[in-house]
Amino acid sequence: MRRLGADLLPDLPPGVAVPDYLDREPRIGIVHFGVGNFHRAHQAMYLDRLLAAGLADDWAICGIGLLERDRRMQEALTGQDGLYTLTLRHADGRDEISVIGSIRRFLHAPDDPRAVLEQLADPGVRIVSLTITEGGYVEDEASGRRAADDPQVLAETGSGLAEPRTAFGWIAAGLRERRRRGIAPFTVLCCDNIQGNGEVARRSVEAVARLADAELADWIAAEVAFPSTMVDRITPVTTPADVERIHERLGVDDAWPVASEPFAQWVIEDRFPAGRPPYEAVGATLVDDVHAYEAIKLRLLNAGHQALAYIGMLAGHRLVDEAVADRRIARWVRGYMEREGVPTLTVPAGFDVPAYIDQLFERFGNANVADTLARLGTDASNRIPKFVVPTLRDRIAAGAAAETGAQLLASWWAFNRRAAAGEFELDDEAAAQLMAAASGAPLDFLTALPTLDGLADSEGFVAAYLEAADRLERGADAFLAG
Repeated sequence: MRRLGADLLPDLPPGVAVPDYLDREPRIGIVHFGVGNFHRAHQAMYLDRLLAAGLADDWAICGIGLLERDRRMQEALTGQDGLYTLTLRHADGRDEISVIGSIRRFLHAPDDPRAVLEQLADPGVRIVSLTITEGGYVEDEASGRRAADDPQVLAETGSGLAEPRTAFGWIAAGLRERRRRGIAPFTVLCCDNIQGNGEVARRSVEAVARLADAELADWIAAEVAFPSTMVDRITPVTTPADVERIHERLGVDDAWPVASEPFAQWVIEDRFPAGRPPYEAVGATLVDDVHAYEAIKLRLLNAGHQALAYIGMLAGHRLVDEAVADRRIARWVRGYMEREGVPTLTVPAGFDVPAYIDQLFERFGNANVADTLARLGTDASNRIPKFVVPTLRDRIAAGAAAETGAQLLASWWAFNRRAAAGEFELDDEAAAQLMAAASGAPLDFLTALPTLDGLADSEGFVAAYLEAADRLERGADAFLAG
């Protein structure tokens, strides 16, 4: 079977959108760290639409891989002229397939560090963006991480950034090189699911720079923009069935296709001193302040995912749509959103929160997406502190017991407890710590994790947590019957 490539685009079936802009040879304007499924279904898709409209010929993407596992993405993209398929899975069972071509280059940093530095220093590059997951930031108040404690950061800063290893080391090294050459700095655009993600990215970049060169860090603080964003599109992990589906429908092989729900949202703080693509022309929302939008998304959608994941798996479900179809679970998750999330929000004028929640459940219930609960529960030690804990602290500070939030944490405890017994597999960098903490009494789990500090100081919260843990010891049915 032939592999997807530019020469095969004319042979694809009717109805498949293809990048007709490749002959214009769009120039690299964005460097992106963390080219995974989400980036390819979201930011790269927006750029593809702009390129197709003739609005972004100076804004194509160069992806950068830092880890050994990124070599597979490099091979997939470079072996296909940078092309891949994106399938939008509609709830009615219809698939909408397009070929995306906005990633025009991919570099694996360990193989060619000089090429990465030159790409970052290129005057045509005016944005460096990131999707490195919530746990990838080396200076983060929510997780307690400090750049000065990170072995990779210490190694790269100890060499004076001569051999960067982290995205932040590379960004600092690239900015230093631009400064040396008299080239204006690029804008750093964080696209991870973190509240105030621009500020979180700034702290990590400046902290790494300061460990290597205090003067550079001061220059970055004064000259570099770190706008915040809110991103949204449910994007499952690629499966062998996805690969086979493209093979059958297009008659070509795609080494790493991506599929997602049809819904996409991107709210961007409009602060780009070096310029930006006209994102608003393809549906993005440019605003002065992203905070209210990102809080709504993080505290309802992302926290809702956490609420679904653990009780859903404890109840024997595997897929997200199966868990949502369980009315007991749907009722409880909606209760969490309405009782804990909504009271903490500052809602923008004209934003309909009840309609947004209804839309979330429609999206969660899209069986054609085939999203898994295990994916939602991945890296929970980083996601719970960012998506759930801030809401609970706000509720407790306002005098509420946050009973439903306490139940959510109890479901996480029960899931980790059963993982420690071998019933579930944890995909989490802190798996050993979580299972050890969950193996003791329920309250031990609440007090053993630094990211949950302070919650146990609320008597009402603790009472609700322990009552939920007791029901969970008797099983998911006992919990959901309460």
